[in-house]
Amino acid sequence: MLQFHDKFFKPFISAQSIDQALDRMVNEIAKDVGDEIPVFVGILNGSFMLVSDFVKKYPKPCEVTFIKLASYEGVKSSEDIQRLIGLTQDLTDRTVIILEDIIDSGNTLAEVHRIFKNEAVKTLKIATLFYKPEAYKKDFKLHYVGIEIPDKFIVGYGLDYDGLGRDLPEVYQIKETQHMTNLVLFGPPGAGKGTQAEFLKEKYNLVHISTGDVFRYNIKNETALGMLAKSYIDKGELVPDQVTIDMLNAEVEKNTDANGFIFDGFPRTNAQAQALDTLMQSKDSEISAMVALEVEDEVLVQRLLKRGETSGRADDADESIIRNRITEYYNKTAVLKEYYSAQNKYYGVDGIGSIEDITKRLSSVIDSL
Repeated sequence: MLQFHDKFFKPFISAQSIDQALDRMVNEIAKDVGDEIPVFVGILNGSFMLVSDFVKKYPKPCEVTFIKLASYEGVKSSEDIQRLIGLTQDLTDRTVIILEDIIDSGNTLAEVHRIFKNEAVKTLKIATLFYKPEAYKKDFKLHYVGIEIPDKFIVGYGLDYDGLGRDLPEVYQIKETQHMTNLVLFGPPGAGKGTQAEFLKEKYNLVHISTGDVFRYNIKNETALGMLAKSYIDKGELVPDQVTIDMLNAEVEKNTDANGFIFDGFPRTNAQAQALDTLMQSKDSEISAMVALEVEDEVLVQRLLKRGETSGRADDADESIIRNRITEYYNKTAVLKEYYSAQNKYYGVDGIGSIEDITKRLSSVIDSL
């Protein structure tokens, strides 16, 4: 992950992939041009690296020149195209190939065609290393395309964000979700996980996603996912992980402007943890940490027995059931502790003390992320 100014960027296209795309474009153009000596025209500033690498690979004599146009302001392509450096040579009856680093809206390409309209060139062809088909709004033909990419802002290999990133040999894509803090919150029965989740979501403006609550909501409201989950439950079968992930995805989609999420009750297995990682990556985000409240077994037993005096829950009143629940928790979380520890994302927090003291310890962990 890289940061330029106020934006974060994630790895997107490797230097090797760029090199392979250049090889293919060079071969296609050399075959089409034949024995003619083409004039390659680079569009500054972004194409300087592309033109340099391209002509070094080109197997026959060629000429190179540049024009300089400006169209980007921050991360958006402007309608206002400014010509800063123009052509200085006669291109009459020459085969001219424009080497563009990227074509998105096509506004710059429209200006290029306007510039060459009166140059009396023999042939004008357009070659671009990167192309955003979703953003392209013009009818000009693109003769050679290196790599098609989504309509997202990129830096590297000549492309910049407010002056930074042009020197990178590979390409990075902007992270649309910039500063999310996503927590997997765990704690054995009686650790006070629910209470702490309420404090944390208020303090950090996070969205608390309890798997149990999500299931109950979907089943009660008879959503498509809820009815699907209920069909498995009614047959006494486990609900497939993908159904749960789809429910969580719907909750995340409802809160795309959130500062982050607290996932409570999911994941429970390695496969689920991997699925959650994939889900968050699709949102340009990631799990920041697994935070587990750690409390001695005997303290948990006494807490739950005391809670059972008023909760009315049968599983809070039977000590043997309580101990089985605690054992089951450790069996399930041991694997996840290893999973997140391998990513340096596991944080154990002392869960003994006042609610305020525990909140301070949890806050200390979150503030450090």
